[in-house]
Amino acid sequence: MGSATRHALTAARATLGSLDGSVDLQTALDLFSIARVFGENAQLRAALADPAAASEDKSRLIGRVFDGRLAQNALALATSAVEQRWSNQDELLAGIEELGIRAASLSADSASSIEKELFAFGEAVASDAQLELALGSKLGLDDAKVALIGRLLQGKASEETVAIVRQLVLQPRGRSTRVALRQAASIVSDQRGEMVAVVTSAAPVAPEQLDRLAASLSAQYDTKLTLNLVIDPAVLGGLRVQVGDDIIDGTIATRLNDVRQKLAG
Repeated sequence: MGSATRHALTAARATLGSLDGSVDLQTALDLFSIARVFGENAQLRAALADPAAASEDKSRLIGRVFDGRLAQNALALATSAVEQRWSNQDELLAGIEELGIRAASLSADSASSIEKELFAFGEAVASDAQLELALGSKLGLDDAKVALIGRLLQGKASEETVAIVRQLVLQPRGRSTRVALRQAASIVSDQRGEMVAVVTSAAPVAPEQLDRLAASLSAQYDTKLTLNLVIDPAVLGGLRVQVGDDIIDGTIATRLNDVRQKLAG
């Protein structure tokens, strides 16, 4: 991520924060629609990401393209975003999607667990090759993918989670479904002032052990952490913990691999 994009995202998040209390699910849906329009129209995307173009011109362009098609909050957020300078057009597109995910998080009930629902669905997709192909294939029809998501998540996940999953599947941007869902879960947690720790174990971990680990990590990172547990027999034993780019790997598989490398050397 370029420095211009980091500044642009900070400004876009501040605009979203100023709307807190009036952001609803329709705001998120509209932002996802904008992202898909940007993704399908390279000329529009390039014009809006052009660092030489005046902010006023970009605002007018957004107004012409989406006139009467967006709720006021979504239009205000999109306009604010394109007025910023982005490192490149792909990061502008990613920024609009991120705003949509954050808006979905803001619109949800505070007790909802969007991040856990996203993570759980990602693990389900990763464990089923046919499902992953059905959702990720470029040859698949969008309507069929949307219908499949509905059948899988209806009554099992919040409307906000379904909206986010639909966006990620319809506009993967080169990501696997699992990777996109993990990224989205991290954005939701960040919007709520939390971080996500992915804990990989060969077998289920006792709840009290997870609670102790969560407390320890929360103290270490000075923020509340949400733990997502992945069961992977291949690690043999021990735990692998990933928080953002930080990895703490105490698995037996990794230790054995380290020993093999030392013996080979």
